[in-house]
Amino acid sequence: QVQLVESGGGLVQAGESLRLSCATSRSIFSITAMGWYRQAPGKQRELVAGITSGGSTSYAVSVKGRFTIFREIAKNTVYLQMVSLKPEDTAVYYCNAEIQTVDGLRSNYWGQGTQVTVSS
Repeated sequence: QVQLVESGGGLVQAGESLRLSCATSRSIFSITAMGWYRQAPGKQRELVAGITSGGSTSYAVSVKGRFTIFREIAKNTVYLQMVSLKPEDTAVYYCNAEIQTVDGLRSNYWGQGTQVTVSS
């Protein structure tokens, strides 16, 4: 298992920046992949950015060039740096960890979520 603790959300104006943090209870290298998802009111949860244990990253088209996912291995923490925020980025952001065992079993773990609100 893994526990995820998120922080860093808040209220900002359009064009400003925020950094979200997700601290894990185990080594990042033991986690197959981590990601940041978001869910806006009335919408489905969507993947915003992901990073594998090997360090490969991926982004949703809507955030590419504005958001950066990175990790601080010594702190077992994954971050989401968000710049040039837009009102449509407003959502609850969730940290996710996926662990795949050698026999192919996958388990997903979620943080509690952190609210990001971008005013126009």
